Amino acid sequence: SRSWSPRDAFAVAAERVRAGTLSRDDAHHLFDDLFRQATPVPDRSLNGFLAALARATSSTACITDGPALALALFNRVCREEAGPQVAVPTVCTYNILMDCCCRARRPVLGLALFGCILRTGLKIEQITANTLLKCLCYAKRTDEAVNVLLHRMSELGCVPNAISYSIVLKGLCEDSMSQRALDLLQMMAKEGGGCSPDVVAYSTVIHGFFKEGETGKACNLFHEMMQQGVEPDVWTYNSVVDALCKARAMDKAELVLRQMVADGAQPNAVTYTCMINGYATSGRLKEAAKMFREMKSRGLIPNIFTCNSLMTCLCKHGRSKEAAEFFYSMTAKGHKPDIVSYRILLHGYATEGCFPDMIDVFNSMENNGIAADCHVFNILIDAYAKRGMMDEAMLISSKMQERRVNPDIVTYSSIIAGLSRLGRLTEAMEKFNQMIALGVQPDKVVYHALIRGFCIDGDLAKAKQLVSEMMNRGIPRPNISFFSSLIKSLCQEGRVMDAHDIFDLVIDMGERPDDILFNSLIDGYCLVRKMDKALKVLDVMESVGVEPDVITYNTLVNGYCRNGRIDDGLTLFREMPRKRIKPDTISYCVIMDGLFRSGRTVSGREMFHEMIESGTTVSISTYNIILGGLCRNNCADEAIALFQKLGSLNVKFSIAIVNTMINAMYRVGRREEAKELFAGISASGLVPNESTYGVMIMNLLKDGAVEDANNVFSSMDKSGIVPSSRLLNDIIRMLLEKGEIAKAGNYLSKVDGKSISLEASTTSLMLSLFSREGKYREDMKLLPAKYQFFDGFC
Repeated sequence: SRSWSPRDAFAVAAERVRAGTLSRDDAHHLFDDLFRQATPVPDRSLNGFLAALARATSSTACITDGPALALALFNRVCREEAGPQVAVPTVCTYNILMDCCCRARRPVLGLALFGCILRTGLKIEQITANTLLKCLCYAKRTDEAVNVLLHRMSELGCVPNAISYSIVLKGLCEDSMSQRALDLLQMMAKEGGGCSPDVVAYSTVIHGFFKEGETGKACNLFHEMMQQGVEPDVWTYNSVVDALCKARAMDKAELVLRQMVADGAQPNAVTYTCMINGYATSGRLKEAAKMFREMKSRGLIPNIFTCNSLMTCLCKHGRSKEAAEFFYSMTAKGHKPDIVSYRILLHGYATEGCFPDMIDVFNSMENNGIAADCHVFNILIDAYAKRGMMDEAMLISSKMQERRVNPDIVTYSSIIAGLSRLGRLTEAMEKFNQMIALGVQPDKVVYHALIRGFCIDGDLAKAKQLVSEMMNRGIPRPNISFFSSLIKSLCQEGRVMDAHDIFDLVIDMGERPDDILFNSLIDGYCLVRKMDKALKVLDVMESVGVEPDVITYNTLVNGYCRNGRIDDGLTLFREMPRKRIKPDTISYCVIMDGLFRSGRTVSGREMFHEMIESGTTVSISTYNIILGGLCRNNCADEAIALFQKLGSLNVKFSIAIVNTMINAMYRVGRREEAKELFAGISASGLVPNESTYGVMIMNLLKDGAVEDANNVFSSMDKSGIVPSSRLLNDIIRMLLEKGEIAKAGNYLSKVDGKSISLEASTTSLMLSLFSREGKYREDMKLLPAKYQFFDGFC
């Protein structure tokens, strides 16, 4: 009001700034009114108003940038608009304005204002010198700030205090000069007096070191701080905990947290959020959940970032359902999920292939007023595309356009890659041309998807054209690893000639094939039993100067062994040392497996002894081959003796070896030993698999121990292992052959015709058995009703 005195008007205006009810226009109107009055404006009133504006930030309701407004209003004063009504600025006024310059990120203007102070002859106060240091640091002139701190402040009539040092320390650390900050800190401690380093100074430098990745130096300074008797505060502890969590040093972070509590510094929501996020990103869900419970038990309210971290961890562990439950409980307790929360849950369901749940979350998101962005649509499109569900992916793409959300490179990459994988290359090229027309530039990922698609389709001319096009756009062409992966994939499918065509394309493009590419092609020819062509590739490999390695020879030796050409394999194996290639564990395993499978047990044993004498590492796979080979060649007792000897030497076996030995023990009539070995599996730290249970069941049935076999089957069922169709058929046939028709009927009831179905040999046996007169015809009634149709064939 115009009836108020300038003092009262500025006081009220300052209160309105703090309350968030004064607008920018209101401030200018206030100055307009005061300039028209003849009453002088006291400097203290003006300074109070400017100070309130300096602290008004974007969070204030009406004024978005108070510091900038304060500078604009002062500029009006300087243009003589105010006349004599406004008092001459004091050093306090300049202090406030220099601080405004720092807050408004205009430090150079702050330095200019300091020049005004010098020109007007005003006495420089301690706060003036500290604000000058702040301006210099904000202007990235930290060298000058250090000079002023150590030398010039005394000339200005000021003595550096803890705040002065903290400002410069922070400036150095923000400029990634934490070592210089440490030197200054140590100088500060050495001089002592009334300006020893305090908790703020230490915390600033510790945080600086962590930011630069110097974790060791930061931790050393943290310990030095406590040795000097400076107690860390919550901010210091949080800085240490956060850095250790980001470095995934969770055990150390946990120790710091416990020390924090012991020292009386109470952890806050930030502390626990750091810990939860650290455990979550490290994949340690159990510990993350424990921290979350501890946080709540202390009465701390988790923020949305905390909740999102826990949800991310749950989803990464394939527990999206639990993440969803947590999500909805969070909503029920008043925590409003943000778009990141929805993205996390959508991505979790997408990864697990839970598409109905994914769409429910998507619909829920829109119903709650959160508009889906490009990132959200990309999650849905990519999920469908990776599962080959391109019609659904295209439907989501249409919805995206309806919502006027522009697709980006990730959107097109997912769609083009999905279409290319399905061989729908015409549609993929249409999308490719569409993205270019819309100004979305294709990247390496898009070109790779198309090139791979055309290579697999056999259109190498188009693939070569795309390679040239991407190079013209400044995108590096696919490297040898890309083509090696493609050749390997085709070879595994048996398409070796197509793989060789791509090999020729690589050479035609001027690329030099490496050993990986040659090895992939050699392996392909070995897989289709074309060893002569595999050897020709080896000759080409050597002729172009690419040295064959141990993988090359292992691949060829394995090819010979699998094709029953063990002598050729041995010849190549003996050639390796002459080529200065030392056989490795895989080399010996391959040749020993070949020898045992060809019935050459003595040679297999000799090769094993040669392997040990050569110093080559003996692996679990090696023992599996030796023991399995001995058992296969009727040397079960020898295998059992070796197994027991190795066990006494604390050799850790795989479950596959144990399965082999149980079967071997039954074969030579050592039933009790077999049962003891089976019973001790869990105690040895192993987990029985379907093969383990299958070996026990079939051997028990052979011995006529039907009830014992049933008990083992029940144990398998309780452990959550689903029997395969093959195992059930083996059990049914064995029971039928032994005349256990009722028992066979129990297992027949488990045949569902989908995942488990009757094999032809089982059906043939049933027809044979129930076509006889007498006992079997009557017993057929013990079968499940759906199998009594056999009566019609009898």
